[in-house]
Amino acid sequence: MTDQLIELFSEGLDVPADELNDDSSPDNTESWDSLAAMTMVSLIEDTFEVQLSTREIMKMRTVGMARQVLRAKEVDV
Repeated sequence: MTDQLIELFSEGLDVPADELNDDSSPDNTESWDSLAAMTMVSLIEDTFEVQLSTREIMKMRTVGMARQVLRAKEVDV
């Protein structure tokens, strides 16, 4: 079963999905810079049809934290 959030991060960061997990972050993913982060916000909002607040965006320091933010918005990821 594919993980839609991992696939999204893979696309946004231009990194193979099998190199990403819930612990992936800017600290351990070279292509995750500020521009990639903004791209990820846009992809997440468009894909999951959600609006993220600045506070929610700031919480998403790892893939797993992004998953938690989305689950709190009742998105099934």
